[in-house]
Amino acid sequence: MTSLVVPPFDEEPWPTLGPELCDLIEAGACFGPGDLRGEPAVVDDETRALIYRVYEVYPRDHPRAGKRRFKRVCISLRKGTAKTEKAGWICWVELHPEAPVRTDGWRKQDGVWVPVGRPVRDPYIPMIAHTEEQTEELAYAALLVMCQEGPDQDLFDCTLERITRVSGEGKAVALASAPDSRDGARTTFQHADEPHRLKLPRQVQAWQTMLQNIPKRPIADPWSLSTTTAGVPGEGSVAEKERDYAKRIAEGKARDPQLFYFHREASPGHDLETDGGLRAAIVEASGPVVAKWSDIDSIASLYHQADTDKAYFERVWLNRWVASSRQAFDPVRWVKDLARPAVRIADGEPIVVGFDGARWRDACGFVATHIETGFQWPLALWEKPPGDGADADEWEVTDEQVDGAMAETMDRYQVFLVYADPPRFESNVARWSGLYGDRRVVEWYTNRPRQIGVAMRAFRTAQTSGELTNSGGPDYARHIANSRKGDLKLLDDDDTPLWTIYKERPDSPLYIDLAMAGCLSWRARLDALAKGGWQRKPRRKIIVRR
Repeated sequence: MTSLVVPPFDEEPWPTLGPELCDLIEAGACFGPGDLRGEPAVVDDETRALIYRVYEVYPRDHPRAGKRRFKRVCISLRKGTAKTEKAGWICWVELHPEAPVRTDGWRKQDGVWVPVGRPVRDPYIPMIAHTEEQTEELAYAALLVMCQEGPDQDLFDCTLERITRVSGEGKAVALASAPDSRDGARTTFQHADEPHRLKLPRQVQAWQTMLQNIPKRPIADPWSLSTTTAGVPGEGSVAEKERDYAKRIAEGKARDPQLFYFHREASPGHDLETDGGLRAAIVEASGPVVAKWSDIDSIASLYHQADTDKAYFERVWLNRWVASSRQAFDPVRWVKDLARPAVRIADGEPIVVGFDGARWRDACGFVATHIETGFQWPLALWEKPPGDGADADEWEVTDEQVDGAMAETMDRYQVFLVYADPPRFESNVARWSGLYGDRRVVEWYTNRPRQIGVAMRAFRTAQTSGELTNSGGPDYARHIANSRKGDLKLLDDDDTPLWTIYKERPDSPLYIDLAMAGCLSWRARLDALAKGGWQRKPRRKIIVRR
């Protein structure tokens, strides 16, 4: 079984409040929305093991005796494993007025000291999801059913907006953004649902803000939980950042004893094109408990349907982090195989430049390519701030910014060719042509289907072959990962469909402008190589005779 568990399971178990909590869940909670809605909760062996681990505390003889071992917990399981329900049960015990979720002392049991639990006083539980609608469909909806229809329903006061204890103390709320500073300051537990969908800058920042709230109530021993399925690599989602952080810890590159990360996926050895291999992969990703009650055959049948996005299938049913079939470029290869962060191109070297972007929305940038080596790096980038505030409404890329960036590039390097997409910057491009020569600065419209399709094909081929390398910066990598492929309804000379890149949707703040500029820059390099004469010109030597 392929899994990532940080830290690995211990040979000697830690003290845990898990047994009492599992007993309470089965006695007072119920199943959430679905076929078992309202029926008494049953904690299976795997869920029990996870709850035991999640609620481990420091032993009685430790300086932090009784405090939670893990302040941040991330659980990654395939679709259909009831992970939302598991999260709902944990939210339920954290809100419950009688749940033993924090240590209140110790007792001896069979000669071993075990913790005695108590409830949290005045709990505040924000639950964040991708959109407001998603919060009502996922963990908050499960919690609402548990509090309204379970055996302990008389202990809670529920509305669609919030759930409190019947005494009025404590509160669980569904959010699509971070809590305000007043509520955020009193968090005792918080949950992120499907954080692979939390990828917009404001969403990532919201979760980071929520994590920063955790230390504010040390007496309550607060903590965070995220539950997810594998997402699209390169998008910079909360789940991807959590996975990368856990991998760094597992590799010894970072240390965080307060993190517990659990991820299970199908190992890469299965041949998904055979019935046996596909079925074995689904069973492995499910785990032994879930596999017993899952309809493995029905899941497998989805893979063979003509319109199935197989990359999506792998992510949701095998819990593998694989690129979306709509992604134009391989974001993992861009970062892992093509990045050369130590490379620096010396002043005066022959380069070509691509320019693309918007003046009042989205982003705008320049990308350079070293003609000799094929190394690319962003020269300048401007991005519209997220949100709808004054900064975003008044945002504009000015003439001074783009003209200044071009002038600095011309002064610093031997610029052989510039391909610039002119819309909204027509005057600037014309001015550059006048200043630096119309053979050096060329209008290159990206709305020409055949020309951009051929350029994109060459850009991706260069990445696949390794001819193109990059500076390893996060901004360029993010724009590459955000680029989605769009069919141009044209075929090249080999009858291969041509395509260009788009954002995931027109109003998305997941920008792609550096990727487009990079494509133009690469096209300029190919044309420079074909023309010749780009080699660095030797500096003129002045000999002074005495």
